[in-house]
Amino acid sequence: MTRSLFSPAYRRLRDWLVAGRHAQSLTQVQLAEKLGRPQSFVSKYERGERRLEFVEVFEIAEALRVDMCDLVTELRRPPN
Repeated sequence: MTRSLFSPAYRRLRDWLVAGRHAQSLTQVQLAEKLGRPQSFVSKYERGERRLEFVEVFEIAEALRVDMCDLVTELRRPPN
């Protein structure tokens, strides 16, 4: 199992989180406030500069009101 920030699955995770933020019409600052984190936290994981732990992904999904089951479905899809 790869731990790379640049693996296709991790890229899809980042894209999914960014799309979820956009779907809620939230800025990085607004999402960071919901998470109780600095804006740089959101910026760094969206750009692939910071690796997210599972619990952090869950917290972000909750803040974005998106279903983790949708994430699993997305990550199981073959890369394009």
